[in-house]
Amino acid sequence: MIASLQRISALVERQWVLIAGSWTRIVSLMYWPLVQIVIWGFIQTHVFAEIGPTTTLVAISAVVGAVLLWDFCWRSQLGFALAFQEEIWSRNLGQLFASPLRPGEFVLALMAMSLTKTVIAIAPAVIVAAVAFGFNLFSVGPVVFAFILNLVVFGWAISLFASGMIARYGQGAQDMPWALMFGITPFAAIYYPVSALPEALRPIAHALPPSHIFEGLRAAIGENRFDAGELAWATGLNLVWLAAGLIAFFLLLRAARRVGAILQIGE
Repeated sequence: MIASLQRISALVERQWVLIAGSWTRIVSLMYWPLVQIVIWGFIQTHVFAEIGPTTTLVAISAVVGAVLLWDFCWRSQLGFALAFQEEIWSRNLGQLFASPLRPGEFVLALMAMSLTKTVIAIAPAVIVAAVAFGFNLFSVGPVVFAFILNLVVFGWAISLFASGMIARYGQGAQDMPWALMFGITPFAAIYYPVSALPEALRPIAHALPPSHIFEGLRAAIGENRFDAGELAWATGLNLVWLAAGLIAFFLLLRAARRVGAILQIGE
């Protein structure tokens, strides 16, 4: 166990040195969430300005809250996927798997690094949302941590599959992390309820954990109630998605090692 933790911490330290040693990487992490929250905040302020102060506050809070929570999912997914690709770009992946490092330890290290990057990236956006638009994410209550955790885990599930595809099929699949997340976005019920989707598409939304999280967020902000059912659905589905992501990653990684693909990918 001690040796396993040492291997995980060594990989986390390597990834952390890449970030901490480059102010441009830190700025890049913070930049996109910050820009997004400012743009959406001003758009909603303008759109709802004529509706009335109470309705406007609720509407802005719902949208700004949705943007912030979705960024947790995005950043956790990108944090994992880009940490994985860093090892490819530096041609280090083959060396890692020639060492005693186990695939499960590799995944845990990437998850830890993803969580660190997510906190760094989202913190400024959370502060701006509170100061500029009067929305305190944590005013939703303690349940917001359950929302965030579920979205982070879902981001990992998507990244596991995308990273496995990159390991198996090389840099030709490097756009998979972005493509998968963009493809999921219309069905995740981020900015509108599931009921706004055509009836034929609603089963897709109901199969995605984020749709239940955002329905729960709207209930918490708009109706001031905690929908335990939506959170339970999100958690249960996340267990399925994460298990599927892990299985896909390990199978694709095994296939890549079997055909020697890991040693052939890189910049």
